[in-house]
Amino acid sequence: MGKEIKPGITGEVKIKVDDKETAVVYESGSVRVLATPALIRFMEKAALSSVAPCLDKGLTTVGTRVDVKHLAATPVGMDVVITSRLAEVAGKRLLFEVEARDQVDLIGTGIHERFIVKTDSFVSRTEAKLTK
Repeated sequence: MGKEIKPGITGEVKIKVDDKETAVVYESGSVRVLATPALIRFMEKAALSSVAPCLDKGLTTVGTRVDVKHLAATPVGMDVVITSRLAEVAGKRLLFEVEARDQVDLIGTGIHERFIVKTDSFVSRTEAKLTK
């Protein structure tokens, strides 16, 4: 691998909530607030982006587990910062602690697990399912 992947690596995503990230659009609710699936999307993005520069060419990570508490609603127009911290490395398994804060509250916390995979092999195995 490129740079060493070790606990403590952090990632960050900053967003301004707009209509395309709402519970209404994700069909996960009926109000114009940051949707839980959108929150999880950005938590995964923070984790992915934190380790991507450390991976050798031909490797990527895939998400395998998310355990998130969505603690507070965030309205359209508010800024949110989502952070990840690599808490544990066990071979190809990476476990991240994730959290999100809007301009007022801690809005989400949780863990996110990813695995390092060979991109070509992963894609080939996945696409082979189409012929079954």
